[in-house]
Amino acid sequence: MTISRIVPVPPNWFAAVMGTSIIATAAHSLPVRLPGLAALAWTAWALAGILLVAAVAGTVAHLRSDPAALRGYLLDPAVAHFYGAPAMGLLAFGTATLLVASPVLGDAALAIDIALWTLGTALGLATAVGVPVLAFTRHRVEADAATGAWLMPVVPPMVSAAAGALLLPHLEGTAAQTMALACYAMFGASALAALALIPQVWSRLAHHGRAELRTVPTMWIVLGPLGQSVTAAGLLADHAGPALGVTEHALTLFALLYGIPVMGFALLWLAIAGAVTAVTAREGLPFSLAWWAFTFPVGTMVTGASSLASHTGAVALDAVAVALFALLLAGWGVAARGTVRDARKVSGPQELVAA
Repeated sequence: MTISRIVPVPPNWFAAVMGTSIIATAAHSLPVRLPGLAALAWTAWALAGILLVAAVAGTVAHLRSDPAALRGYLLDPAVAHFYGAPAMGLLAFGTATLLVASPVLGDAALAIDIALWTLGTALGLATAVGVPVLAFTRHRVEADAATGAWLMPVVPPMVSAAAGALLLPHLEGTAAQTMALACYAMFGASALAALALIPQVWSRLAHHGRAELRTVPTMWIVLGPLGQSVTAAGLLADHAGPALGVTEHALTLFALLYGIPVMGFALLWLAIAGAVTAVTAREGLPFSLAWWAFTFPVGTMVTGASSLASHTGAVALDAVAVALFALLLAGWGVAARGTVRDARKVSGPQELVAA
């Protein structure tokens, strides 16, 4: 993979960072210890770090060579939504660093996570506000344009909520209270925004079908806010109680009453998205970076199911988490192979931009 292939598509390429980082986090969170799991988590974390450096370097190089590119991407309704990916890439790698690399890096892992959480949260809030504003005021959006990609700018605050919950044990007093309140506020902002968008995706599919086949993998993005919200609710139940003066039992009750129904819908959508993708693959599913939607959204379902399993002790949820983890690895393999294969072609970079 050469830098010339990475430079023209900075927002999309961060999806690879997200999809690789979540493998490390999901492996760490699994309720069942499996042989080789720790080594897999370390490998995924190291590879995600390499991908993050490459994506950042490519972005910087591209913007220096073509300063107008950022404006062009933001004004392009097919690309602008993917500016949620850089924020989530930073947040996902920060979380993986804290969970996986702490035994070796020590306090440095915490410092890295705090820095990436701060930067990723600021960028995520900017995209959660800015991209919808552009869509409402500058983009020309057709009635049949809604895809799962529309969720990309509004999911980062939910990722920040989950990642911020893991930082709460390292904070005290007012700082801890402020962080806990911010995490629940971002949880609500992202969840309600997703609630407004997911019905539009369903409606478009029902009334207009799959439309352009290369957009089919974006159906998997719908799993992201669902699984990540279950994860965030569970982590906040584990860590936010002392900061808010609320019992852990009360927050855990909320996490379960919210998480189990949402996980049920996520599994339903997974079945639908999987079936539609399988039908499309038989017809010929063209490659795009949207194939990385087979990774991070599924990974959030792994962490969500693992959280529910730890709070309930249910063996069935252990099995669900392990099965989803296997699907995550398969999805990563498909996306990685497709990316490497396409990067070797002599075709132009714009093929990688398309969702």
